[in-house]
Amino acid sequence: MAGGGKMQQRANRNGPERVPGRQQTVWERCRRLLLIVFASVIMAVNIQSFVDAGGLFPGGFNGLTLLIQRSAQEFAGIALPFSLINFALNAVPAVVSYKLIGKRFTLYSCLVIVLSSVLTDLIPSMPITNDILLVCIFGGIFNGLAISLCLLGGATSGGTDFISVALSERLGVDAWNYIFFGNCVMLVVAGLLFGWDRALYSIIFQFASTQIVHMLDLRFKRTTLFIISDRAMEVYEQIKDTTHHGATLFRGTGLYNGKERDMIYSVIAGDQVKQITRAVREIDPHAFINILKTDHVAGNFYRKPHD
Repeated sequence: MAGGGKMQQRANRNGPERVPGRQQTVWERCRRLLLIVFASVIMAVNIQSFVDAGGLFPGGFNGLTLLIQRSAQEFAGIALPFSLINFALNAVPAVVSYKLIGKRFTLYSCLVIVLSSVLTDLIPSMPITNDILLVCIFGGIFNGLAISLCLLGGATSGGTDFISVALSERLGVDAWNYIFFGNCVMLVVAGLLFGWDRALYSIIFQFASTQIVHMLDLRFKRTTLFIISDRAMEVYEQIKDTTHHGATLFRGTGLYNGKERDMIYSVIAGDQVKQITRAVREIDPHAFINILKTDHVAGNFYRKPHD
């Protein structure tokens, strides 16, 4: 049984703030492209099935595009293509993202915008159910799944995501409250123009979508590791090289057998846990690993830069 007795801090190393990204392999690029294409298809099908059937307004620029498109059709009798409106709305945010966030990140995100927009125009409307509650819940689930696949592929669905990432990472501004306020304004306008029931049901859709993203996207979740091992420095080198996070080494006494033990303390991103635990097991099959969910971290925490 591994345990800790009188612990004394021995070393504290902070990971670098930014580390140059390595070149992606052909498989990684193909995987990224497949995730983006799959996400775009799901997004377009979802708009033409659940969203269209419920007359809903998703959050972000997709919702704003639908609001403009339906307003033009309802009040001016003009049938505007989804892709034309979405391209126009995303033009400026895409330029900002290209300059402030990352070139490949922006280009892949633009690919999502183009594919999802064009497919939305090409795929015919195909309502699956007329039950508005089912439409909101399952439409939100599929929307959240599409967004999660985009994030897994190192991209976004564009629009407000460009703005929020740029403000959060480059300027240190928490933009999510502003994005939420913008979505609320859009829903108020939609309620005034098309009825409050659709606007209120859209909140259920957005809530379901957000929950799915929070559940599937592990990049922004923090996990604390306590690792007791006889090969502590090798374990630390693995953590440093794989995640670019630092660690703190404690030395103490195992109360079960009275032996001196080393314990490594580190906080890493949630999507890195499996990789690290597998690597630690390869280094030391007898290592004792305690994995804890971390709600908040204050201080220098390495964030992988967008490419």
